Amino acid sequence: MLSFLFFMIFLIPLCGFSFSWWLVSSLIFFIVFVYMFFFPYFFCWGSLGSFFGCDVISYGLIFLSFWVCVLMILASESVVRSGYFPGFFVFVIIFLMIALYLAFSSIGLLSFYIFFESSLIPTLFLILGWGYQPERVQAGVYLLFYTLLASLPMLIGILYVYYTLGSLCLFMFDGLFVSGSWVFYFCMVLAFLVSMPMFMVHLWLPSAHVEAPVSGSMILAGVLLKLGGYGLFRVFPLLVSNFFGFGYVWIIISLVGGIFVSLFCMRQTDLKSLIAYSSVAHMGLVIGGIMIFNYWGACSSFALMVAHGLCSSGLFCLSNISYERLGSRSLLINSGLMSFMPSMTMWWFLLSSCNMAAPPSLNLFGEIGLLSGLVSWSWILMFALIFVSFFSAAYSVYMYSYSQHGSYYSGIYCCSLGYSREFLLLFLHWFPLNFVILSADIAVFWL
Repeated sequence: MLSFLFFMIFLIPLCGFSFSWWLVSSLIFFIVFVYMFFFPYFFCWGSLGSFFGCDVISYGLIFLSFWVCVLMILASESVVRSGYFPGFFVFVIIFLMIALYLAFSSIGLLSFYIFFESSLIPTLFLILGWGYQPERVQAGVYLLFYTLLASLPMLIGILYVYYTLGSLCLFMFDGLFVSGSWVFYFCMVLAFLVSMPMFMVHLWLPSAHVEAPVSGSMILAGVLLKLGGYGLFRVFPLLVSNFFGFGYVWIIISLVGGIFVSLFCMRQTDLKSLIAYSSVAHMGLVIGGIMIFNYWGACSSFALMVAHGLCSSGLFCLSNISYERLGSRSLLINSGLMSFMPSMTMWWFLLSSCNMAAPPSLNLFGEIGLLSGLVSWSWILMFALIFVSFFSAAYSVYMYSYSQHGSYYSGIYCCSLGYSREFLLLFLHWFPLNFVILSADIAVFWL
């Protein structure tokens, strides 16, 4: 574990060179392919040290973090072209990658909390430093206030866990539980629900996505939302014995909220806002799967988290490709793109179909498992799940058809139909999203 950490730390001095952009991205690709050979063929903790360790869930999310971070560099070529502090931009991405790696591999609850919070700092730098509009300051304040205010009670809960059990080691929590009031339960869970985010505490997410550059949107949707789900996986062994009944509340809020948010998506005219709200709807299903406290729900939630990280990140890349050419995120201007950029229409179709969980994507595997798990837990949820699944397909078709068909905006001038870098970027989102499912022996064992 420490070898990967030192490799990333030694990337930092390279940020000062003019060739750092492509050198760092190539070295991160090297980390990714070396890390592939460290797949843990076991369900217990491995590669243990004094502070860090890795199990199957950690491995999958660390791999996703590395993958999305290198794609962030690939997607942000405009930063190099404009010369707007490209060295510091690469440094921020490396710092963010280190924080995520340490958060997902921490075996102590307090160290996980520290790195969980420290991942917000580079994200805030990305929004404030390379965002497009003056409103990015307000979006950054939203991000900080929602996440930090929800996280402070969690620190008190962590201290209470240490006072009760005498240890904060995550892999020692199995079979133990902490007796406490519902206040303790809310302290431990609220920070993760805001981070995912759950409906009613989701208002920071659309504003952060709209004001963030493409790299900020990719890491927010791709990895940072998954920190909340990972935290729920880790703290629930402490809470499941005493607070099993609270799951009803979160499941109802998440699924009903998923229906409302899907309806919000149907009336959005901003591309990034539409994709951001669709993330809230998908995370509602993930929260429901985690809260039913069974193996099938946990596996499917993990599958959908990985799939959503790749799919939504790819959709944000597509919206940025259109934004760089048209100068607008509005669907009214981004219409008729099939006659303007026909080579991108295929990628719009492929990623929109993955967003609605069409086969053979990993989204389908996750959503079928979640539907089965939630209906087996309570058949009444079937009605909410029907609407969530239907509207998920509806807003994906709405986004694709409105952006690709119709008459194109008359103010459009001649420009590039797509660079090879952009096609490679979209392919690297789509390929793992659809071909992980073909490795059935590894996929089933992993998930």
